[in-house]
Parts: sequence; C-alpha cells; structure tokens
Amino acid sequence: MNKIVAILLMFWFGIQTVSAQNQALIQLGSLAQKDKWMDIHVRKSGPYFGVQRGLYWVGEVGGEMQFKKVKLVKPVTQAIHTGVNYNFTHNVLGYDAGYWVKFGRFNFTYGGNLIMRTDFKQTSVGFAPVVGFKLTQFHIQTGYNFLTPSSTVKLTNTYFIALRFVLINKRDWDVDTKKSKDKKGLFQKK
Repeated sequence: MNKIVAILLMFWFGIQTVSAQNQALIQLGSLAQKDKWMDIHVRKSGPYFGVQRGLYWVGEVGGEMQFKKVKLVKPVTQAIHTGVNYNFTHNVLGYDAGYWVKFGRFNFTYGGNLIMRTDFKQTSVGFAPVVGFKLTQFHIQTGYNFLTPSSTVKLTNTYFIALRFVLINKRDWDVDTKKSKDKKGLFQKK
C-alpha cells in the first residue's frame, strides 16, 4: 500500500511541476514571439551505454537523439531513445523505447519508456514513468516499471535507478533568421 501511495504522489508532483513549467513557457513564449529575429535548433545523436540498478544489475546499450531549441531564457531539450538491456545473471532480456524532456537550465528531466521484458519463455510489456537529472552527457534516471503479470518474468527491476552516458557523434545546427522586407538577416548572403 505504501508503494502505491508513494508512486501516486511521485506522479502527482511530477505532473504539477511539468504543468507549471509549461504555463511559464507559454507566457514567456508569447512575450518573446514579438521580438524574435533568429531561431536556433540543435539536433544531437549517438549511442549510449549504461547500467541499471534495482534488485538486479542490468547493462544497457542503445541510441538517443536529442532536440534542443537554443534560447537565452527557458531552453527546452527533448529526446527519444531506444535500447536493449540484459540481466546476465538471470537471463532476462529487455527492450526500451522512450522520451524525456528538460525545461530550462535546471537539468531535471521528465519522461517515460515503453518496455518489454522476456526470459525467453514468457514476455511482459509495460511502461515506466521516469524522472532524472542530466549533467553534460551523463543522465541519471529513476522510475518504476509497470509490467503485465507473468508467471516466469519475475527477475526484473520494478523500482530502478539508471545511469547512462551518451556519446554524441553527430550534431546538426539549424539557424533560421527572420528578415524584414528591406533588411536581410545576419547570416544571409547580400
């Protein structure tokens, strides 16, 4: 019972935090739209390596793509990832596909994963809401795996904490300048 109450409180506080930050972004965005003269977007991608710890140690490997809108005030970073994890001691294989978002420069991330776990006899699927902290290329996340019931897939983490390191090997910049009728943008040919 205490676990369920703790999970519900974690989700409620997470939803309230994201909702409050979205309202602040909407208000700041409507003010900033008037004087905007340049949009800068960055897309970064690369593989990640990590370890997950709950009741069991699990190794992770996968790929992640991050999308960031560069702004002086309240930048937003979003990412999608997909990967595979394996519990070597209990022979449990897992696949994850997920999304996370980071508002501002505070480095807290909020997201979720669609997950699948198998012990090669039966399979469980589910989802995992996660909260985390991102510092440079390191990303630490914690969450809870909600899995469909299975009689054999028991040797997997429910509560977990995961540490990942993303190797950024591709970075694309997209700079869009806004120009008026008589002026050209800073990065336009004259």
